[in-house]
Amino acid sequence: MRQLASLLTLALSFFAVPVQALECQRMSYLDTPYTICEVDPAAEDLRLFHSDDRGLLGHYARINQLLEGEGRELSFAMNGGMYHSDRSPVGLYVEEGVEKTPLLTGASPGNFGLLPNGVFCLRGSRADVIESRAFAAARPDCRFATQSGPMLVINGALHPRFIPGGTSRHIRNGVGTSADGRRVVFAISDARVNFHDFGRLFRDHLKLPNALFLDGKVSRVFIPAEGRRDIGFPVGPMIGVTVPLGSARN
Repeated sequence: MRQLASLLTLALSFFAVPVQALECQRMSYLDTPYTICEVDPAAEDLRLFHSDDRGLLGHYARINQLLEGEGRELSFAMNGGMYHSDRSPVGLYVEEGVEKTPLLTGASPGNFGLLPNGVFCLRGSRADVIESRAFAAARPDCRFATQSGPMLVINGALHPRFIPGGTSRHIRNGVGTSADGRRVVFAISDARVNFHDFGRLFRDHLKLPNALFLDGKVSRVFIPAEGRRDIGFPVGPMIGVTVPLGSARN
C-alpha cells in the first residue's frame, strides 16, 4: 500500500505526455513552477506559424483548422516571438524557407532590443538558438526562424544585463537548445518570474548552453493531451508540433 501511495503521489506531481517523442512535465525551480516540454527536432514535425491566405492565425484553433487539410493537428504549441501592434513579427521571421521579415541587429527599446538577442532556427534535423550578430555572420539556411530577445543564456553564460533578485516579474516563456541541436526545450513559467531566475532555469537546471526569451505577459501554451489550452488575445508568431489528426488527445 505504501508503494502504491508513493506512485500515486508521484503521478500527481509530474505528468508525461508521450505524443510521438514529445514529453512535457510540471516542475519547480527556485520556488517558481514551470511547464516544460522537450522536443526532438529530428523525430517531430516542429514548425512556426503566423498567417495563411485568410490572414493572421493568432490562435491555436486557427492553426488546427489550417492543419486539417494535411490530416494533422497540434500536439503542442506556444507563442513564438515578439510582434508589433498589427501582430507582424519583430525581427527575422522565416517560414518554409521564405524570409517574411528581416533580421535586426541594432539596439532598440524594450526587451527585444536588450542586446544580445537571438534567433531560433530550425534546419534539417536540428534546431538552434543563435545570438543575432553571430547569426548575421553565419547566415544559416533555416526552414523556419523567429527572432526574439533578450537571449537568456549565451554559450553557457547568463545575459550580462540580468540582475539577481530583479523586481520585473511576469509570466514568461522561452526556448533552449543543446549544442548538437538535437534537444529543444520549451518552458513557460506558471507564476511570475524575473529574467535572472528564468535564465538560470535553462542554464543550471536544464543544462542548455543557449536559450532565448520568446515573450512575457502574453505567454501561453497549448498541450491538448494534458487538457491545457491557455486562452487570450490573438498573438503573432507561434511554434507548434504537429501529429496525425486524432492522435494529440488522450
